[in-house]
Amino acid sequence: MTPKKLRIGTRASQLALWQANWVKSELETRYPQMEVELVKIKTIGDKILDVPLAQVGGKGLFVKEIEEAMLRGEIDIAVHSMKDVPTDFPEGLGLHCITEREDPRDAVISRGIKFADLPEKARIGTSALRRQAQLLKVRPDLQMVIIRGNVETRIRKLDDDNLDAVILAAAGLKRLGFTEKVAEYLDTDLSIPAIGQGALGIECRLADPVITETIAFFNHPDTSYAVRAERALLKRCEGGCQVPIAAHGTVVAGELRLVGFIAAVDGQRSVHGEISGPVNECEKLGARLADQLLAQGGREILEEVYQREIATAQETIV
Repeated sequence: MTPKKLRIGTRASQLALWQANWVKSELETRYPQMEVELVKIKTIGDKILDVPLAQVGGKGLFVKEIEEAMLRGEIDIAVHSMKDVPTDFPEGLGLHCITEREDPRDAVISRGIKFADLPEKARIGTSALRRQAQLLKVRPDLQMVIIRGNVETRIRKLDDDNLDAVILAAAGLKRLGFTEKVAEYLDTDLSIPAIGQGALGIECRLADPVITETIAFFNHPDTSYAVRAERALLKRCEGGCQVPIAAHGTVVAGELRLVGFIAAVDGQRSVHGEISGPVNECEKLGARLADQLLAQGGREILEEVYQREIATAQETIV
């Protein structure tokens, strides 16, 4: 049984609309008689564009209003970039599907110059403390410039803000057709991706069997195992999406390999580790690796990061 009409909640950014329209197209192909509607919702993260996300609270900035609309019954499902999704959900809501992952790597947008060839003290635009920490670990001379806005806006900042390079997620660039602007894709050994980067998540009311059965075909098992492991690591570290925590899971022949990283914002202190095991233990593996990283110094690093965020946020308010 499928509904006659299904409403998709989405942000109104160019990338969010591409993702929601892709889901809409897949649903219409599979269920030709079903009407699918996009409902555009503006989130806090879309409204606050002049302050770094870490200063306004990284958790839920791009999903809260969408979830509230779902709880009110105004939408049936929501399409999210997995790296924006908090590890906790309002009662009754949750992720039912995680789609097959697009390229999880970070990409360099520059004037044709690769990362290793950037000049000393190059100005690098990025929106993520995770990227900042990992790149400064390799190149402490770099000057990091926090940038906000949609993908196209961030690309323009290369010239508008006189930057030497901008680092963005490869998945968004590929989905929007900006691959010709990419000078280099960074190896995941150099820049471990954000939790869930490249995958989409579909959230719904978990007690609605009609909706859950209708969208079940979107779930990609191997991607789901990998992302669930990454999110378990993040949850155990009590981290939001705007802290210098990275994790990347890969699945081969039923075996999951998970790499994790915690760093100070300046990249000068960090802990790194990896773990492997069967996919059906994905969340246990994520939590276990988190415990290892925290015990190796990650806990102290994160406490300092959070204290710095609080102090910076207070200064911003004043």
